[in-house]
Amino acid sequence: MFSKKPEPTKPTTTPTAAPKPAATPAATTPSSKMSPAPAATKAKPPASTLATDLHIKGNLKTTGDIQISGTVDGDIRAHLLTVGEGSTVKGEVVADDVVVHGRVVGRVRGLKVRLTATARVEGDIIHKTIAIESGAHFEGSVTRQDDPLNAASKTKAAVAKASD
Repeated sequence: MFSKKPEPTKPTTTPTAAPKPAATPAATTPSSKMSPAPAATKAKPPASTLATDLHIKGNLKTTGDIQISGTVDGDIRAHLLTVGEGSTVKGEVVADDVVVHGRVVGRVRGLKVRLTATARVEGDIIHKTIAIESGAHFEGSVTRQDDPLNAASKTKAAVAKASD
């Protein structure tokens, strides 16, 4: 009889131990923070991609990410803009992060701007931080500003006042 008491206690302990680990992962800080955070702040949508055969004439504006593989004749405003190798953007580019693998003809404004070895930029760059890889082609001026995203509106207002 003495041996029967520990045996029921062991199976009781084992099922009790199983629910506790099951409850522990649910209560684990990274898991519980990871699950509610995307639901509360909405999941980030995937980057919008413009295919290589696409030619857009007009401006693009998003709070998300854009991957350009084709050609855009117009201004682009995004959170993260990636200009793919073989692609061309003719217009002003404004983004928190700008990565150029292809060609940009126009002003580039970004908190972080990166020109890769295959990049060709013809225009001014206004940035907070910049990285230019060896082999990148760049014609224009580079200006560092603490708030490069809002610099153009100040510059345009100054130009408008000067022309009045």
